Amino acid sequence: MAPQMKTPGSIERQFCQTQLLSLYKGQGTIIHAVDYSFENRVATSPGGITFNNQIGADYARSTMEAATNFIWNLFQQNTDADRKNVQRVSLIIVQNFNNPNVPAGTGGDQIYFSADYIQQTGGDKTEFTGVLYHEMTHVWQWDGNGQSEIGWVIEGIADFFRLKADYAPGHWVKPGDGANWKERSDVTALFLEYCDGLKTGFVAELNKKMRDSYSDDYFVQLLGKTVDQLWSDYKAKYSAAN
Repeated sequence: MAPQMKTPGSIERQFCQTQLLSLYKGQGTIIHAVDYSFENRVATSPGGITFNNQIGADYARSTMEAATNFIWNLFQQNTDADRKNVQRVSLIIVQNFNNPNVPAGTGGDQIYFSADYIQQTGGDKTEFTGVLYHEMTHVWQWDGNGQSEIGWVIEGIADFFRLKADYAPGHWVKPGDGANWKERSDVTALFLEYCDGLKTGFVAELNKKMRDSYSDDYFVQLLGKTVDQLWSDYKAKYSAAN
């Protein structure tokens, strides 16, 4: 681990390599190595300083590693063949995304995190961790081979992982809320949790199917009902409970 640079305006870089093991029955041990890199490009800004003081590079790297293991496990991605071929994941602290309410964004294997958002939330570690789990899911999930019109299900799966890791924020909707399952990512996440309760591993199976494409028919194939029928059942369940 490289020492932190204290010179004002300098760039802080730290790298961590973890050996992640996958066991294959009768085939011995296969080692999959992932590098985790970190860069604070705005270390002297208020948000950059808050990150260094309240969160820190070591915590960020360890969270990236923990998130990877959690995601692989929940996605049931037990072999290299099941996963994206990602050798390095980079976390980069930048100033903002021209919207103070956008905390982070991911492109490929690079995660950009807003220093302004970190400052806005006071360097809250729980919020930072929840956002990072969401973004790490984007690194590892399949995206329907780039189908542009399915952003809602991709974002919903990422929030599903944040939910299952117990980092859902208090401002999310409650189970059963929402006009339709595509309304916003937290609505989709809670609906996917309901579906996963009908069949353990549903979200993992859905993700596997999304390696090449996406179709609403996957809900029929996996759960025996259309997504609209499932949404109606979901709404009825929580309406009855209230």
